[in-house]
Amino acid sequence: MSQAFTKAMARNIFYGGSVFFVLLFLALTFDTESAIPKRDNRQNLTETVAMGKRLWEVNNCIGCHTLLGEGAYFAPELGNAYQRLGGKEGIKAFIMSRPKAGIPGRRSMPQFNFDDEQLEALAEFLKYVSEIDAANWPPNIQG
Repeated sequence: MSQAFTKAMARNIFYGGSVFFVLLFLALTFDTESAIPKRDNRQNLTETVAMGKRLWEVNNCIGCHTLLGEGAYFAPELGNAYQRLGGKEGIKAFIMSRPKAGIPGRRSMPQFNFDDEQLEALAEFLKYVSEIDAANWPPNIQG
């Protein structure tokens, strides 16, 4: 009762599998797109937050820090910096204090000489990021 594997059988498996995985991809895409408005924080997006994001990008903060798990693992995660540092004033004080290298192999944070408006924008941006539902990321308060 050995049956040969024919070209027609291979073609049917290929087409059936392709259709199945395309449908699976579409279903997962729909599920993700419907979940995004519940998880993001777009209602709190302001011009100040956008300015903070621009400062984040222009100063290449992601070159050392991670934000919601993305970026370099050289300096602490900043997705929860708002809670960890005690709000906007804590963030501003931390940036202005220019943290020194206290951990072997790490450098100190560069001096950016931000003005008050820029500090406020960065603090607002980090507050905005901390309010995104990131599925409990980072896993601990230290980042």
